[in-house]
Amino acid sequence: MTIDTSAAQGLEPAKVEALIEIMFLAATADEEFDEKEKAQFEASAAELSEGKLDAAQRAELVSAATQALAEQGREARLKALRERLPELGLRKLAMRLAIQITAADGVIRTSERELILDTAELLEIDRDEAADMVKELSP
Repeated sequence: MTIDTSAAQGLEPAKVEALIEIMFLAATADEEFDEKEKAQFEASAAELSEGKLDAAQRAELVSAATQALAEQGREARLKALRERLPELGLRKLAMRLAIQITAADGVIRTSERELILDTAELLEIDRDEAADMVKELSP
């Protein structure tokens, strides 16, 4: 399923980077970042950046996100990203993108689903709404 990313068009770079980092956190939530998830991540990140970030720049973002995750932990990173995305609509877009990434391998595992709902809570998105998103975007 394709997600409408039009809300991200023309965003300032810091907000695009926050959306990309949330996708990265989702992709690595189960400590596996398989080829299907990587392909979905790359396609979504390229689309969000509207061609303004090349593959090397996106790789730099992933490297920085990896380091920040190791130093601060997932919860702290999500709280920081919530602050960088004050608009609820953008946080909901981030949630949809995160779900799409976790579903890229054809299944959303129970552990991934729980992590998605925890992420929704940290992004101040209603858990029931997030659960509906999971149902809608699941393969």
